[in-house]
Amino acid sequence: MRNAMRVVVLLWGTFLFGHLPAAGADFSALEADIQQFAEQKELPAFAIQLIGPDGPIWSAGFVAGEYASAKQIDSQTIYRVGSISKLFTDIALMQLVEEGMVNLNAPVSLYLPSFKPKNPFDVEVTVEALMSHRSGLVREPPVGNYFDASEPSIKAVVDSLNDTTLVYEPLTKVQYSNAAVTVVGRIIEVLRGKPFHQVMQERFLDPLAMDGSFEQSDSLNARMPGGYMRPYHDRPFPAPNFTLGISPAGNLYASMDDLGKFVQALLHMGQGVKGRILQEQTLQMMWTPAGEIKSARNRQFGIGFALEDFEGEMSVGHGGAIYGFSSQLKVLPGSKLGVVASTNLDFANGAVNRIADHALRYALALQKGLPAPRLKLSRRIDVKTAASLKGNYRGDDGQPLAIRERHGNLFLERVGGFTMQLMQADGGVIVDGLLTYDDSVTITPEKIEAFGTVYHRIPSAKPTGDVADLEPFFGEYGEDHNVLYISEKHGKLNALIEWGTEYPLEKVADGLFQFPGYGLYPNETLRFHRNEAGRVTMADLGGILFERRKVVGVSDGVFKISPQRPVSELVEEALQASPPVEEGDFRQSDLVDVTKFADNIKLDIRYASDNNFLGTPVYSQPKAFLQREAAQALGRVSKRLAEMGYGLLIHDAYRPWYVTKVFWDATPEDKKIFVANPANGSRHNRGSAVDLTLYDLKTGLPIEMVGVYDEMSQRSYPHYPGGSSLQRWHRDLLVDEMTAGGFSVYEYEWWHFDFNGWQHYPLGNKTFEALEDNE
Repeated sequence: MRNAMRVVVLLWGTFLFGHLPAAGADFSALEADIQQFAEQKELPAFAIQLIGPDGPIWSAGFVAGEYASAKQIDSQTIYRVGSISKLFTDIALMQLVEEGMVNLNAPVSLYLPSFKPKNPFDVEVTVEALMSHRSGLVREPPVGNYFDASEPSIKAVVDSLNDTTLVYEPLTKVQYSNAAVTVVGRIIEVLRGKPFHQVMQERFLDPLAMDGSFEQSDSLNARMPGGYMRPYHDRPFPAPNFTLGISPAGNLYASMDDLGKFVQALLHMGQGVKGRILQEQTLQMMWTPAGEIKSARNRQFGIGFALEDFEGEMSVGHGGAIYGFSSQLKVLPGSKLGVVASTNLDFANGAVNRIADHALRYALALQKGLPAPRLKLSRRIDVKTAASLKGNYRGDDGQPLAIRERHGNLFLERVGGFTMQLMQADGGVIVDGLLTYDDSVTITPEKIEAFGTVYHRIPSAKPTGDVADLEPFFGEYGEDHNVLYISEKHGKLNALIEWGTEYPLEKVADGLFQFPGYGLYPNETLRFHRNEAGRVTMADLGGILFERRKVVGVSDGVFKISPQRPVSELVEEALQASPPVEEGDFRQSDLVDVTKFADNIKLDIRYASDNNFLGTPVYSQPKAFLQREAAQALGRVSKRLAEMGYGLLIHDAYRPWYVTKVFWDATPEDKKIFVANPANGSRHNRGSAVDLTLYDLKTGLPIEMVGVYDEMSQRSYPHYPGGSSLQRWHRDLLVDEMTAGGFSVYEYEWWHFDFNGWQHYPLGNKTFEALEDNE
């Protein structure tokens, strides 16, 4: 339906501010590297600061991309820094340890007698276990979790953990937990006798002279760029901004100046600009690995701090990811150097970390009098190479791997975890996206060497197997700001959670499934609830309830809206209106009947019946016309598909301009991405767009896709992750064959294809009756 062009405007700026460079230090090359990198990754508002014992060494702010911030970005710009908050919370607890009020090895119940999660093990949860991510607690509490926008009290959040069961025995495994650090925050509240945010202000933020806060405020919001979410299958959208119930684990609002003061205090072993926040020996304890156990990402934690090797020396710090923001704080105590960086784009931690690490290497080189390193920038993979790599692979370990295209980019998809963007580097194709960077992989059209396994190309076979028992669970669950998608992949139920991480689920019992032993929710269970009629209505992740979202407007396979005004009135008005006047050297229109170009093209012209989104006919005849060269190309596609057992079922082709105006005026504002603006006209009006699907040549029946024709929802997106493997395989087959035939799919509708020469033809407004057969 809609096919207006998307115009991308790239804005770019660099703002340098108050820095204390070493004598003769030159950061211009670093600034140039970050500028190019931020442009490539489209980081809307990026800020960074290098810090030494005497304060900031260098700071810079950048804006880039389609969603570039309108604000000037500088060292006082406020960001939500997510899990960097945990360092502040854990240090506040260690202050209690120094005062003799807390014993790290004591059970949590000593300080919170009401803390009673179900514990099937003989080992109690200690305070230290909470802070080193070895508590065995679930990742998220039932109340006030990352998905919960109700802003409950910290007490209510911690009390809700009594309805959960430990996932593993305490002290036996490192597994990240926001719930655990929230319990730490509750201990602080109880022992200090004050609200958590007040304690943090008085005993931490004020001694460091920080302007930030664990509380949201209008003044902080005014200094903060709007955050953006980047979902798996769609373009970025504005992020929500609510106070997390797990506030101690992730609710800090801070600028680079704020975080820089914290880093400066760490470099001074606990001494802040207005007072000491911690004793040196206590900080050293926090930087000591808590046992030999490492996390699934091969990281070690001390008390709160993530510990890693960086260029041969220990780094301490933490990353942060929260709705619309990604951040990194890293300190090299041995080199007396630290870096902080943030951007207002969620799921961009890999990109932020890479810039932060590069800035550290740059500063270290200057410190040692060595040549400054340059950031190796990759580039988008060319069309020919991309076409040769797309497809399915299977590893020597039996695990599947796939390379897919989304929005013009290639992505590597494996079972479980994140999808990884592929880019072209001088040495070959590498993993280089917002989340991950890996130049050690070897990727060729025939095999992939990655993750310790060799994957060999295999044919793109049509999925087989009966998944009817899984279909009742398919769908979307939860709120708009964080949707849980349940689908089927490789014969198993599949969960896409927190917008970008996918996991296969193992069936435990009827309606009960378990996450794998890795990722965000290792070994946690997902239970589906049904109503009295037996329909699945809710997903329950360890007490976190995701209500099933309704598919609105679809009945008996047809999507319908309530038109904004009576369609008869809109048609009458549209027939009196005129298309926009265009200037240009257009070809003569040569519209022809598409059915004459292949035997296996059938018509189901929805707008000639009431079987459409308006519920009433707008065409007088069920016909389909296209420009001759588009019709010829469609005929060639049809013949290729016939060899595979499929035909093309046409729903719409040439559309008079006045009908486009009817569609626009009838459609609610929030659905207008699915209809074209008559002020620009539609590619359908040019006779160069076609709406279609597949049908089975043997049965004559339409092929079932994930969403129905004209459905105005995410299910219509060509990269929508839901449904079954077979539904997505058919959708991808249609897109691939139409693309190979010279058409491009519209980014919001799997059925809509524009002929690549559409711009050479004028807008048309002739009715079907007025059209002459030009053959």
